[in-house]
Amino acid sequence: MPEPDPAVQAAIEGELRLLDPQVRRSPELLGTLLHPEFHEVGSSGRRWDRASTMARVPLDADPHRYVVSSPIHGVRLAPDVVHLVFDTERDGVRAHRSSLWRRTDTGWQMYFHQGTPYGEEGA
Repeated sequence: MPEPDPAVQAAIEGELRLLDPQVRRSPELLGTLLHPEFHEVGSSGRRWDRASTMARVPLDADPHRYVVSSPIHGVRLAPDVVHLVFDTERDGVRAHRSSLWRRTDTGWQMYFHQGTPYGEEGA
């Protein structure tokens, strides 16, 4: 079995930290994981930038918010870019998730994220 890619492992660790309610409640911790140019298309279809995400996420940190419901798979797209995919569930609502992570001078940071809701037929 091949050795896990350390870049992919670092991105997965960052992704899991972003799902941690303690991190989500802390603007300081959250800010260390979001790239300055971060943007997102949420599962609601709404677009978010870093500033709007930093304003909303700490206020919405429910400890039962997201459960990762599939393995997180990743691939290194370039020396400093990793793509991750996985599924989550929150209150019975499921979403396919995709994120791009970039290595910066301060570590790995999420550059882009998208959540796409799905039902039984999209599993």
